[in-house]
Amino acid sequence: MSASYTIEEHQHRLALWAAGRAGSVKGCRFKVLQAKAILEAAGFDASFSSAASLPAPAELDRTHREWRNALIRASGKKGITATHGVAAKLINCYVKVRLVCAGHHEDERVKAMHPPIDEVLLKRLAELNVGGFGKQWKKARETRWSKFTSGQYEEVIRLIRKALRDEPFWMIEEHWAGHQ
Repeated sequence: MSASYTIEEHQHRLALWAAGRAGSVKGCRFKVLQAKAILEAAGFDASFSSAASLPAPAELDRTHREWRNALIRASGKKGITATHGVAAKLINCYVKVRLVCAGHHEDERVKAMHPPIDEVLLKRLAELNVGGFGKQWKKARETRWSKFTSGQYEEVIRLIRKALRDEPFWMIEEHWAGHQ
């Protein structure tokens, strides 16, 4: 056994795998090792292991946009054309595994973290007319999360914020049926 293999590295590897698998879609496919390089280039490494790794809630949207841009640039260097939707999926799945589902869910920074957006979630949000935004969820679904521009992605986040009011963002995933 290696003394340098820590729980942080262990969590990092699982989060990389989960993000890499979830973010790889038709038109933007990559191997987990490519996802690792892309995420690590944007600062998502084994040291990204506590809620303190996240910005304050008031700064999250701006920082998230910077992270997405960094991932898009890093993807381009690997010959992969990533959108804001794909970059967001990588970030949000990574953080979900590392922090949200790792016992940090009560921290204000973690509560504000964007959830992973996908077809399954958008479909269910539209069907249930969550927050009274059925038409907007349907439009976002028709656009396809993997093709989202920065503005389209941020509009979905704005709708989630309005629909949840003061609840943690991870709670929108109550409507995600991908686990079934």
